[in-house]
Amino acid sequence: MTDKDRVELKKKIIAEITKSEKDIIEIEKLTQPITPENSIGRVSRMDAINNKSVMEAALRTKKSKLTKLRVALIKVDEKDFGLCAFCKRPIQALRLMYMPESTRCVRCASR
Repeated sequence: MTDKDRVELKKKIIAEITKSEKDIIEIEKLTQPITPENSIGRVSRMDAINNKSVMEAALRTKKSKLTKLRVALIKVDEKDFGLCAFCKRPIQALRLMYMPESTRCVRCASR
């Protein structure tokens, strides 16, 4: 990985972190408890509870990705960044640009 690639990747990671932080704030608003005093029907309440569960799962996923992005930002300057954690071969540059938090190459990730 060249220095130019690392600079571009850092920009991408920082942009992803910023976006993830904003998304987390929005999703947290959607995961507020459903108050029983709201006068909505039983089916609507069940739908709201289901939607809340879906949003909670999305929130967990976003928080996990944010943590991985922060780790990637710290490690991007290390000489072994961009090497697969399993086979030690370089992770494809396009994969890193698409998923900067990747620690495995496509081949090892599909196993």
